[in-house]
Amino acid sequence: MVRRVVIFSGRVQGVFFRATAKRCAGGHPVTGWVRNESDGSVRMEVQGDAPAVEGALADLRRAKASNIEREDVSDVPLVEDEGVFEIRR
Repeated sequence: MVRRVVIFSGRVQGVFFRATAKRCAGGHPVTGWVRNESDGSVRMEVQGDAPAVEGALADLRRAKASNIEREDVSDVPLVEDEGVFEIRR
């Protein structure tokens, strides 16, 4: 199990980025969340087996490639008892 934090920068707010992230995550056995940040970026935390996490991120990257200018990725500790992937506001 891994938990990745990805900060997406570019034209990532106001373009259904969070809804697309939720849809992409829904296609994989992952949990976590996605939210808009005040600096115009989008923060996503996604947790699951490494192939599932990478699959969800790959699907999002394909779907929103024209909007993403930069990604900052890091691993963080797992969150216990998280059951879904959600959009946070």
